[in-house]
Amino acid sequence: MKNGCIFCAIAAGEIPSFKVYEDDVVLAYLDINPFTEGHTLVIPKAHSEGLLDTPDETLAAVLARVRKVAAHLKSALPCDGFNILQNNGEAAGQTVKHLHFHIVPRYGTGPIAFESGKGDMERLKALADRVRMA
Repeated sequence: MKNGCIFCAIAAGEIPSFKVYEDDVVLAYLDINPFTEGHTLVIPKAHSEGLLDTPDETLAAVLARVRKVAAHLKSALPCDGFNILQNNGEAAGQTVKHLHFHIVPRYGTGPIAFESGKGDMERLKALADRVRMA
């Protein structure tokens, strides 16, 4: 695993993922322990730990893809809305030290419950296929 970072290994294809979007700079894939159906992570392929050490041009590219992937998710699911989350540092809940954004689809108007559950791999595969086609 490159530099010990699981997200770098996913970006390099060393660890399989349910990709919903990929280009030269960014990878977006379904979280295998989702908060809600369609919970997606968007990462830069180049390693940086968080918001403050990411080059401006990379950050701009990632944010543009976050918007694009969110639109695909909203179309493919369809969900009623979504949250965009980005944690910096352990105290903020960052568990992987690689910049990443969470797109968390929302259904209805209930309270936000950010508790992950183990995803069903077959459902995740089918959903990734649907989002890629959106």
